[in-house]
Amino acid sequence: MVLGNLSGVSEFRLLGFSEISHLHPLLFVVLLSVYILTLMANTVIAFIINSDNTLHTPMYFFLTQLSCLDICYLSVIIPAILENLMVGTVSISKTRCAMQMFFFLFFGVAECFLLAAMSLDRYFAVCYPLHYTTVMNSRVCRSLVAGTYICGTAVGLVHTLITFSSPLCGSAINHFFCEIQPLLDLLCGNTFPSEIQVIVVAVFAILSPFLLIIYSYIRIISTILQMASAESQQKAFSTCSSHLLVVTLFYGTAGSMYLRPKYSYCASVDKFLSLSYSVVTPLLNPVIYSLRNKEVKAALRKKWRKI
Repeated sequence: MVLGNLSGVSEFRLLGFSEISHLHPLLFVVLLSVYILTLMANTVIAFIINSDNTLHTPMYFFLTQLSCLDICYLSVIIPAILENLMVGTVSISKTRCAMQMFFFLFFGVAECFLLAAMSLDRYFAVCYPLHYTTVMNSRVCRSLVAGTYICGTAVGLVHTLITFSSPLCGSAINHFFCEIQPLLDLLCGNTFPSEIQVIVVAVFAILSPFLLIIYSYIRIISTILQMASAESQQKAFSTCSSHLLVVTLFYGTAGSMYLRPKYSYCASVDKFLSLSYSVVTPLLNPVIYSLRNKEVKAALRKKWRKI
């Protein structure tokens, strides 16, 4: 690492998985396979929903948006990882690094708020079924999705501008892409204000939508338990279980990454967590929603018979 004030630095070095260089070929094959499978799975989900009129409901509208976000989110990360695995340490310009951070945050935060919007949709569907179609109309759904993108843009711009306008005392990033946490290690002097900034934004971008999800599911579970028949309870639980599983996977890994102090950082652990929520979760989302959803499976079978 180059010491001294490098605020005028024009490029960074991404160290990637340099500590396990002997596993690079295996990791390359695995991650490339995961990338292709994720693109195919999410594309199929989006195509099936858009081509089947029975799935043109708010829940599946949000699911289409989730599939598109997962494709974009993964496409920001995987090419950088594959490049790193092919050539080892990668040099990346400051501009490209800043763009990588912005789009990673943009798509990641947008997904956080989209999952909250999906929980709101389930809340009205279960707790207020008679008013559901009126409350969750197409205008409201589009507004909620627009709001997720606005939040993603705001968080991405704030983090990126503050991080890259701060003086730097190093150019080697111990990660496989331009993540916030390893970049904090390169800041000169007192990094406490930057750490507080990360936690404050994480509270807004991760904790606040997560609390909305928790509140929605408390009300949903309370309503389900009051239903008279076991069949109604099972049907209501089945419509929510897939979303709840996705939320647990995404928020569990993302929260453990950003909602903790800097002294607890560990490069190898952070890389594993980053892979979990940026690579594994987008692959599991379409699997969870298709395998656990009777309507999606029925639409897939119908489309397959036509083909």
